[in-house]
Amino acid sequence: MHLDAQIADLAARYGALDGADLLRAVIHEAFPGRIAVVSSFGAEAALGLAMVAEVDPATPVIFLNTRKHFPETLAYRDALIARLGLTDVRSVEPDPSAIAGADPDGLLWQRNPDACCYLRKVVPLEESLHGFAAWVTGRKRVHGGSRTALPTLEHDGRRVKINPFARWSQSQIDHAWQARDLPEHPMIPFGYTSVGCMPCTREPVPGGGRRSGRWAEFGKTECGIHGQTWDGGSGGGI
Repeated sequence: MHLDAQIADLAARYGALDGADLLRAVIHEAFPGRIAVVSSFGAEAALGLAMVAEVDPATPVIFLNTRKHFPETLAYRDALIARLGLTDVRSVEPDPSAIAGADPDGLLWQRNPDACCYLRKVVPLEESLHGFAAWVTGRKRVHGGSRTALPTLEHDGRRVKINPFARWSQSQIDHAWQARDLPEHPMIPFGYTSVGCMPCTREPVPGGGRRSGRWAEFGKTECGIHGQTWDGGSGGGI
């Protein structure tokens, strides 16, 4: 089935669902054994991961270890895996030979942040998603920017993408988080509201949104894994 037609079919069946209900439907009904969750283990990741664990703790979870993360993120990842009982978390790293060739001094993020994200995130993600028909993200409309019209169901040119929290308000997120007594990311007490790679993450800009501290020095808002289709063209406005 063509991806556009597949999205239309999924929307007819599951378009009214979100959160855990949508996760349950796509993990058990639509894509059993063919779906992965992609998580940054960042500021809001625990909620989605907790719901995934409630649905099926053996669901594959892909973490892109760019080798530029805060040490606190790596520790948080390990703590959440243990607390939630996730049994198939895959920490995927960029190819060392690719790093040696394109970023030998580790400062590509400073010279060309788009190229750094492509090297450390986009390429490893595509390789890790081989064999999966769909993947789940934690993006939400409340993040603002290009995410304000985010659908719950879309595709990237090769696979279906599910955004189960796209329509959730901040109050819904906060309530579900508190109901599960989830631990906050260790960088939250230091003023961070969105946590990515260490060199390109700052506290939010005064008056800016929750993600305004990401690539704040570069006028960049996305890493690239959500902004292009795998044939090299631009994605559907996400």
